[in-house]
Amino acid sequence: MDTGASLQIIVVTGMSGAGKSTALRVLEDMGYFCVDNLPTPLAAEFVAMVAARSDIDRVALGIDARGRAFGQGAASAASELRQGGHRVSILFLDASDEALVRRFSESRRPHPLAQGEGVVTGIRAEREELWQLRAQADEVIDTTLLSVHQLRSLLRHRLDAGELASDMTVRLISFGFRYGVPVDADLVFDVRFVPNPYFVEDLKPLSGVDRPVADFVLAHEETRTFLDKSVELLEFLTPLYQREGKSYLTVALGCTGGRHRSVAMVEALARRLAIPCSVVVMHRDMVRHRADGSFRKVAP
Repeated sequence: MDTGASLQIIVVTGMSGAGKSTALRVLEDMGYFCVDNLPTPLAAEFVAMVAARSDIDRVALGIDARGRAFGQGAASAASELRQGGHRVSILFLDASDEALVRRFSESRRPHPLAQGEGVVTGIRAEREELWQLRAQADEVIDTTLLSVHQLRSLLRHRLDAGELASDMTVRLISFGFRYGVPVDADLVFDVRFVPNPYFVEDLKPLSGVDRPVADFVLAHEETRTFLDKSVELLEFLTPLYQREGKSYLTVALGCTGGRHRSVAMVEALARRLAIPCSVVVMHRDMVRHRADGSFRKVAP
């Protein structure tokens, strides 16, 4: 690489306790040169030093609340780096307040913005600091229900050889309302209007990926109508979001437990979508005990 060459840069940020350290370790394993807790005013200077080297072409910068006033600073730093000709993506890690409180309690560490007033106060202050940065992020990952192993696997899958902000990817997620709505969802559909296979004795132990359950769910006219209208909506919206530079469109379909109806309908939706971008299917709650999650990439 020549001096001043363009770098691929991922700014890793988000809520304290949401998994930024795990994300940086994954990126390091993928060949990124990682720096944690970098003060935002030094970002451009640091990147200029790295760009002068011939052995580094991918960099991950961990920026968080320890740096103070980091919300606006991170956004400004990303903008400055883009102006310098670098390919910059912002990866934002988030989680529910309840999950963050539990994690701080388990680790017995103080929240960096608590200022002696407790974890909840710190979380509220951090969300206020970060809402604009979250809105600008190329990717938001909700880690509320993810184990460390699931987060690692999901990050490797999404980063896909280090490309976070390339062509837009449509993510179709099934989930159970009893476990909470995915906070990173752009569009949420409640499919509990479909008759529930859970109450059919032979179907109860199966899941939506099994043919008998899928046949039961898709046999209902309201299901087929919903899928027709959903395909029409997504095929209309996708090019509009692409035009605006959106990297990920996350569409979540939820039923009660996330095992039968939403799973079958996500699978059917993925088969029917005809869009010029990648489609990723994830069944968040279908098999909740699996350590590696349940997701896969669907050929466009």
